[in-house]
Formats: sequence, C-alpha cells, structure tokens
Amino acid sequence: MAFASFRAWVDHLERAGELIRISDPVATELEITELADRQMKAPGGGKALLIERPTVNGRPGPFPVAINTLGSARRMALSMGAESVAEVAQELAFLLKARPPTSLREAGKLLAAGMDLRHARPRRVRTGPCKEVVHRFEAPAPRSDPWPAAPPVDPAAAGGETACPTLLDLPILKCWPFDGGRFITLPCVVTRDPDTGDRNVGMYRVQVYDERTTGMHWQLQKVAARHGRRYYETGRRMPVAIFLGGDPMFPFAATAPLPDGLDEFLLAGYLRKRAVDLVACETCDIEVPANADFVIEGYIDPREPLRDEGPFGDHTGFYTLPEPYPVFHVTAITHRKDAIYPATIVGAPPMEDFYMGSASVELFLPVFRMNFPEIVDIALPAEGVFHNLVFVSIRKTYPMQAYKIMHGLWGMGQMMFTKYLVVVDDDVNVHDTREVLFRLCANTDPQRDSIFTKGPADVLDHATTMVGAGSKLGIDATRKLPGEGFHRDWPPLIRMDDAVRTRIDALLARRA
Repeated sequence: MAFASFRAWVDHLERAGELIRISDPVATELEITELADRQMKAPGGGKALLIERPTVNGRPGPFPVAINTLGSARRMALSMGAESVAEVAQELAFLLKARPPTSLREAGKLLAAGMDLRHARPRRVRTGPCKEVVHRFEAPAPRSDPWPAAPPVDPAAAGGETACPTLLDLPILKCWPFDGGRFITLPCVVTRDPDTGDRNVGMYRVQVYDERTTGMHWQLQKVAARHGRRYYETGRRMPVAIFLGGDPMFPFAATAPLPDGLDEFLLAGYLRKRAVDLVACETCDIEVPANADFVIEGYIDPREPLRDEGPFGDHTGFYTLPEPYPVFHVTAITHRKDAIYPATIVGAPPMEDFYMGSASVELFLPVFRMNFPEIVDIALPAEGVFHNLVFVSIRKTYPMQAYKIMHGLWGMGQMMFTKYLVVVDDDVNVHDTREVLFRLCANTDPQRDSIFTKGPADVLDHATTMVGAGSKLGIDATRKLPGEGFHRDWPPLIRMDDAVRTRIDALLARRA
C-alpha cells in the first residue's frame, strides 16, 4: 500500500485506532522523548503520537511532530498494507523460489509477482510536493547525468520565503539530558558512489551544530562511509541529501539489511507496490522521493577537518561519547506546505527500532534460508539491542552444524556485529527468551559447546577495547551427536501425552 505523504500515513494510523493526538504544547527538548518513551515501553509498543503543538526553545514550532509510527508489530504490517509482516515475507519467499510454472494458477501468481517487481523500479519525475516550499543557500549544482527539466520555481506559488529557513527552526529533538545537542533521528541519508554511481539510502543520526551545519554520524562499516572515503581520497566535494517523511517504507528500507549495491528505493517500491517517484535536488546532484515531507540538501568537504559529534543517548541504552565525524553543510531546505516532522528516539529497550528490526529479520528470513536451508527461525531479543544477541533455530542433521551457522551468519552484512549467537534445535521457539535460556542452560557444557572468535564490532559498542573491533561468543545449545564427541544417551524432554492433554482440555471446557 503506497502512502502519498507522511500525513496520509498518520491519518491512516488514526483511522486504525493506532494514534494519539497531543494538543497541549510539548517541548522538543526532552519532553517529547518522555512522552514517546512511555508509549514505546507500553505492552505491544503502545500507540503512535502526533504532537500538534511542539515548542522549539520555548516558541511554537511551525510543524507538528509524529513519533513511534512504526513502533508495533501491527503498525509495521499496516505500513506494508498487510495483515502481518509474515504475509509479506511469504510473498518475498515465493519470488526467491520462483520456478517455471507447472499450472495456470502458478503462472498467474508468477505474473502478479513480476508486475510487482516492474512497479518497484524507481522513476524520475520533474517535480513533486517536496518542493512546494524552496529555500536555497547556494546556487544549483551541475548534473552528472541528464534529468527531466523541472519547471522554474515561482516563489509566490511555492509559498515565498520558507517559514523555517534554517535547521534551528525545525522541531528537531533534544532526546536525552546529556545529549550534545539536537539530533535528527529518523533521517534517510542519500549518497552516491563516485565511481559507479550506485545510490545508497542509509539512516545515520545527524547532530545540529548551528543553522546550516551538522555532524554526519556514519560508522566506518556503513556504505555511506565507504562512499565518503572515495571522496576524501580524491578531495572532491561530496553531495549528500537528507529527506524525512513521505511513505513509511522509506525509513524502513533505509534500515533494512540489504546487500551492498541493491537500491533501497527498489525495496521500498516493492513493499509499497508502487514505484518511488524521484526528483532532482535543487543544489546537489542527488535524487530524493518527490513525496518527501522535508529535504535537506548539502555537501561534505573532504578538505575540512572532522568535528566531534555527540554525546548521544543511543540504542545501546547508554550514551555514545563524542567522536570525530564529517561536517555536513546545508545548501538548501525544501518541504511540503503541510509537512509533518517524523521523529523517533532510541535508548534502553524496548523502543520503536525493536519493531523495525524485528520486521527486517522476518522479511529477510527467506534470504537467510537461501544460504542456510537448515535455518528455521531467527530472533533478535529486545535486550540485545539488535545484533548484540541473536537466537537461531536449525534442523540439525550432522555434527558441528551449529558452528557452520555461527560462522556463516557472522559473515553476513550487519550480522558481523553479533556479540552472542545461540543456536538451538528446531523445536525451540526462539522468540520466547525463557525457552531459549532453558535449552541453553540444559543442553550445553560451557567449555565443549562454546567458541570465541574475533571480528568487526559496532562502533557504538562502548564495551570493546578498541573502537570497531571485538570478540564474539557462539554457543551450541542443540542436542549433541556422537560425531561431536558426545557418547552418552541424550534424555528425552519431559512432555505430557497428547491424549491426556486432549482429555483435560475437554474437561476444562465443560467446566468453563
């Protein structure tokens, strides 16, 4: 289901009973965080919030703020136009396993899937609602490739001088007491590889330094950081664009664990079942969704020294301390006239990002199974703040299979950051942490069933001795086989007889 604007998504949530409007003034400094944190920690992720009258430095802000809009399993499903994320994952699994059809029904399914992919490819358009109000700080930049010519902007038609000409006027949150300033927390950051032209859309927090400069916190293992290194090697100015709002699939796609080189707008188009319309930025050679709510254009100058960014209350539940990062210079801000500012917060789990991450794992489970067909399910418990702790269930058929899975997953994308990886048998529900811990304690001999290794670490991990590098622990909590050095009988798990359970179910039903 495609949403024409972020406002359309917010209205959809309200009709579904998933939104609470807050009409009282609420400060963007800490107060919105406190409201949102209480909802995010409510059962099931609480409700989305629309702050109608946010204040910025005590003054009324020009735009409402929406937060926690993807912070539940139901809202994630609604954002994809489905009853559940599992439904969408099944569709993706069908595409990945597509074979020549053997019946008319199969042919019809394959044709429908092909049509979805045809409509997934992004397309260029001349202009869009994201340019209803335009405020430039620098002249337009030359294009590296031909674009459809956009009509000249009429200041009167576009609303004249924007009501929020600088970053200081946007309702950007200061989330936690020790934060180094205000942070854009739900930005989709668009960069391009200077060699191949490949686009990347990532989500990296953005600290506001002043009215026209920010920090750009892309960690060293991220694709945008790799793009940036090429610009630093050549000394050329790096074009960057940040957009916020539009379809809720945009921020989801920006955080999805896609293989390097696969366009996030292609994934967004597939999930929303409509191609993403892209428009050229005003002052840099980057394209952004035409239906975005805000676009912040600019550049990073490789000749400029890095600048400390942070502290920031992070998804680890701790503050990330200041570290040097590139400085982003704003050259233009464009937005819708009726824009809603999208935000999120991170901190001690569970938070909104837990539901986004869980949806990613569920959606891409068919991709994992293509590489490892023995995998049954994967879970990232909230307490592990994404990749710190991963539970995997497998259909075990040969010795040392659990270790194959450990090494394989550590080599896949952001799974390289996993500190603790526990492998269990296929009869274990990995989404029930108590059940996993029961098998972990019961099925393991610590020395025999553990493996330590080294590898890349999340730069946000404050516990590693070195930034970006650390150790990992894998635990094989599966039943042991003779080929694994186990020569005793493995005892059966205590379970009641099914016939007895059925009789007792019937007895209790009669008494109800």
